[in-house]
Amino acid sequence: MPKKITTHDVQNLLRDYQLDHEGHIAIEKLGGNAARARFRVGKQHLRPGDTVSGPTLMALADVAMYAALLGEIGLVPLAVTTNLNINFLRKPAQKDVIGEARLLKVGKRLAVGEVTLFSDGDPEPVAHVTCTYSIPPRAKAAGESG
Repeated sequence: MPKKITTHDVQNLLRDYQLDHEGHIAIEKLGGNAARARFRVGKQHLRPGDTVSGPTLMALADVAMYAALLGEIGLVPLAVTTNLNINFLRKPAQKDVIGEARLLKVGKRLAVGEVTLFSDGDPEPVAHVTCTYSIPPRAKAAGESG
């Protein structure tokens, strides 16, 4: 059984592997098959029309799902995205974007989940994402004993 990991553990892993987008992504909540992540949007994340770019939204969704998965299986850096599908629902505001990730199923080799993205402070979603992750054969996760 992997040891319980914290938002701090996941944030350190993201930083170690440059997955935090130069400090722009922060993991705010973790546990219960879910995670919440924030993308601190800067001018470099905007496209013409001053809307948050699609690649920024996809990056946040991917990292939020990765965090939710690591919260369940432990610090397994080699878990990788095998599929990500995004539906853009409305123009995001020019502010931070929040990703609420929820795991739907975690098997031995695959995990499936969804992420809803919101502009900070707005209850209406800007995008809905489904993701599938491949989980490597069970090796000891970082911090796992025994």
